[in-house]
Amino acid sequence: MAIFLGLFLLTGLSVAEGLESLFLQVENLKIERQGYLLGAQLTVVQEEVAAKNPMDAASKKVFKFKDRNLNIVADRVSRRVLVIFEQFEKLSQPQVQEKVGELFMAYEEPTISAHDKVVYWAWGKNAKFTAAQFDMAKEKKKKLAIIATVKFNCEIKIMDKKETAAIGDAYYIISSDLLLKFFHDI
Repeated sequence: MAIFLGLFLLTGLSVAEGLESLFLQVENLKIERQGYLLGAQLTVVQEEVAAKNPMDAASKKVFKFKDRNLNIVADRVSRRVLVIFEQFEKLSQPQVQEKVGELFMAYEEPTISAHDKVVYWAWGKNAKFTAAQFDMAKEKKKKLAIIATVKFNCEIKIMDKKETAAIGDAYYIISSDLLLKFFHDI
């Protein structure tokens, strides 16, 4: 965190300017779910929903609320969206596949999947990384400059034909680790 903040000071940017710049970069990626855009300021209607459906937040820097099944965490000062997530309990494998399918429709092909239980979509400064870009970086032992991700995680395997009767919990989370570093205590 100190190194990250130090970079802003060395480049002449204040922490607030750096945060605002990063919010704008994330917003420009257009990662949206049910009308909420990661990095964007809440609309008047979304502010009204937030006021009517507050949830406890672990940090005084943010506020959290629910919009139907969607959970939103936003910066208390800028009113910008930091995290969008949804949790599901006791899903069957076909229901898990349906949820993953919804995310595929929204964000196209994922960047990576792991253990048939986790699926990631990852964005760099200008666009979503493809699986080929991820594989190439991994092969060359280079780290991708990831700005934001969508992560789907479930307790049961998504495609395993031997686990068709399995039931488990799942969630997806849309966030920017770079942004969350400014709110490290959430």
